[in-house]
Amino acid sequence: MSYSNEFIHPKDQIVDIMRRIYGYGMTTTSGGNLSILDGEGNIWISPGGVDKGALTRDDIVRVKPDGAIEGKHKPSSEFPFHKAIYQMRPDVKAILHAHPPALVSFSVAGKIPDTSIYPAAKNVCGIVGYAPYEVPGSEALGKSVAKAFAEGHSTILLENHGACTAGATLLEAFQRFETLDFCARLINNAMRLGTPHTLTPTEIEFHALDRNAEFKPFDVSGRTSKEIELRTRMVNLIHRAYRQRLFISTEGAFAVRLDAESFLVSPYGIDRGSLAPEDLVLVRGRRYESGKVLSKAAWFFKEIFDAQPELKSVIAAQPPYLMGYAVSHEKFDPRVIPESYIMLREVPVFPFGEHFRGVDKVARTISPRYPVAIIENDAVISVGRTLIESFDRLEVAEYSAKATISAAALGGMKPIGDDQIAELVQAFHLIP
Repeated sequence: MSYSNEFIHPKDQIVDIMRRIYGYGMTTTSGGNLSILDGEGNIWISPGGVDKGALTRDDIVRVKPDGAIEGKHKPSSEFPFHKAIYQMRPDVKAILHAHPPALVSFSVAGKIPDTSIYPAAKNVCGIVGYAPYEVPGSEALGKSVAKAFAEGHSTILLENHGACTAGATLLEAFQRFETLDFCARLINNAMRLGTPHTLTPTEIEFHALDRNAEFKPFDVSGRTSKEIELRTRMVNLIHRAYRQRLFISTEGAFAVRLDAESFLVSPYGIDRGSLAPEDLVLVRGRRYESGKVLSKAAWFFKEIFDAQPELKSVIAAQPPYLMGYAVSHEKFDPRVIPESYIMLREVPVFPFGEHFRGVDKVARTISPRYPVAIIENDAVISVGRTLIESFDRLEVAEYSAKATISAAALGGMKPIGDDQIAELVQAFHLIP
């Protein structure tokens, strides 16, 4: 479902976002509630007591401005706080509440995830508020949550009760919710490895600078069949990366070379879960397809392609287990199983911002010899001679990171030894 226009019925939006949060393990069969306030004052809300894993548009309830209820179910028991927020915040048109385990872990510990762990998170979530515990479904809970939103927050952690987010659209509310959960998962993973490192306001501002200033728009005249096919393949893998949680809806980028001068790149600011082939941006030299929003990483991808003619694909992603290493600044050891080392080799690590300050060094390092790299507090870079090769490496790297973090509870990982590594290099003709 694309959110590029305003003609999607509230029922369909609620079903789509509920499918995402249930599919991602962010809520249970009975948990979570979403609502939308339309232009006529109706509140469309998910029902109470209905299986969230099988929700359909016919299950969605409408509460009219006069309080009349239309639908075959009762509205969610949390309707009071949805209503209270809409009354308190005229700018809010959508609300999401659910109980993902990572956020619940913070909720029950009485702590707020620090969004400074990742550069874009604070901009998406804003300053995160906190609402003290009240009985679910009660007017007291409605007042507690509405009070936190009245203070200007759009992202709230509820004591012993998960999180609640709001936005001008349901997608915006979801992206705040998803990003806060992402931060919670990064912090939890990093703490299993060591100490999470946060970014300073100056570092976050430095990261946000536009480095695409030299790129100028141009009008495309005609498409090749190769480009059209590649757009479909890229979008299919972007959607898969999103389903695999290697991306979140606001972050993660693909770039694939078309020829020596041109590549396709994912756009900035479009939901990764609903991206369409026509949303991708054609880059030719330092010109980009007019009418599109160029990825903020386009300049970086071009530097890699220019430095590494053999490479055809680059992915910048934020998979949560590898990012646990990225934010703890602990060394990830890819000598997990033979496949891990064969696919990943050694994984170089660059300090936060190194690819801005020393892009030549980074672009020369990320190569067929070092196909996966970590940039601290920022991204995992995976490259390949084909699109599927770079994607496969990213998956293998994330699965390996998950295994090594889990191994800590068993006494730690015993890596493959040097002799075995030498055998792999010889047997699989790896670049020495």
